[in-house]
Amino acid sequence: MGILFSSSYARKAPPSSPTLADLPESCVASIIGYMDPPQICKLAMLNRTFRAASSADFVWESKLPPNYHVLIAEIFDQSVQNNHSKRAIYASLCRLNSLDEGNKKVWLDRSTGKLCMCISSKGLSITGVDDRRYWNRIPTEESRFHAVAYLQQTWWFEVIGEVDFPFPAGTYSLFFRIHLGRAGKRFGRRVCNTEHVHGWDKKPVRFQLWTSDGQYGSSQCFLKEPAKWSFYHAGDFTVVNGNVSTKIKFSMTQIDCTHTKGGLCLDSVLIYPSEFRKVKAFLNHSLAS
Repeated sequence: MGILFSSSYARKAPPSSPTLADLPESCVASIIGYMDPPQICKLAMLNRTFRAASSADFVWESKLPPNYHVLIAEIFDQSVQNNHSKRAIYASLCRLNSLDEGNKKVWLDRSTGKLCMCISSKGLSITGVDDRRYWNRIPTEESRFHAVAYLQQTWWFEVIGEVDFPFPAGTYSLFFRIHLGRAGKRFGRRVCNTEHVHGWDKKPVRFQLWTSDGQYGSSQCFLKEPAKWSFYHAGDFTVVNGNVSTKIKFSMTQIDCTHTKGGLCLDSVLIYPSEFRKVKAFLNHSLAS
């Protein structure tokens, strides 16, 4: 009797509930394709099915810029495109990739897949930069290029730069990263020498940009807030066709020779998608005209 009862109970036992591991890989890949890259990478750690689905080429191709073939040709050699999965290509583009002998850095934002660029002070044309009476190159840990251009004093302040690059379609903002005063360390703590800071409150500095297709942007402001890095917005530009290069010229000037100015560190110029200004607080520096 006991044996018959046991066998009968075993036959009527409900089947085990399905788990995430039972989902078809193609179904999982279709779902995670709507998620952001960081979320996809987290889900890849759930189980073998999610890990395989998160590597699908069609998932990562949707995260890459539409002109990623052009970007690969500009930044890497052809072997990267031919021998790597789309996930590997995305990861490679998200690294800080160097161009122009290391004077430019290009990368994709890991969360959005949007392209960003940074141009060091060495990649800019600075009037009088080779005259040690006015300018010096100083090493610092506060720059991704490990050095900045430091102005002691000048009458004529002029910085000009150019970039020719196949930016993906979209709207971009250009910023100058500037610091008033010379930062350093003493006994392991950050200190800032503002001895040479002067002249930036007498006349505004003018920021401008031009593009090869006729776009123009400008702003002007007095430089304030010593002892901290600030991002000064020069203007915006829009790229329609990412398969061709967009040439941009930009400048920062204060050429009123009625007074001297000095004590300024110029680190770099940054080009970010304009939408980042809504989510990255450090880009929202207030410009007082």
